[in-house]
Amino acid sequence: MEKIPMTPKGFKALDDELKNLKVVERPAIIKAIAEAREHGDLSENAEYHSAKEKQSFIEGRIKEIEGMIGLAQVIDPSKLSGPIKFGATVKLVDEDTEEEKTYQIVGEQEADIHNGLLNIASPLARALIGKEEGDSVEVKTPGGAKDYEILEIKYA
Repeated sequence: MEKIPMTPKGFKALDDELKNLKVVERPAIIKAIAEAREHGDLSENAEYHSAKEKQSFIEGRIKEIEGMIGLAQVIDPSKLSGPIKFGATVKLVDEDTEEEKTYQIVGEQEADIHNGLLNIASPLARALIGKEEGDSVEVKTPGGAKDYEILEIKYA
């Protein structure tokens, strides 16, 4: 299997979620199932079926996170420098609108464009990889091509 690049912050978030699922959520749902079972006939017990469904979701998410953690390749951006690569925080300016944007290039599991976390597999991130401050990149978007100039690259 291919390694999953992840920042230390992204790895910690997954690890924290896994601990919460195992220590808080799993025991709570087991208790809820036991209580629902006490209400009698399971074939028409909505509480029981709802709790079992939630248990299935929790167990699936635990397996998913364990898989991601097992394949994680944690890359600490503070130890990097040079041209844009995974973990870089990049300040761009849209050459048409002069609007400035800042993104950190992260793994798929961490990506959240609304919080400036750009998936490394996205068209913009792929266009930025290997570039340096002052370079311009063209990114093809559904609305047409966009041109950006790279103003600043930071690794923190």
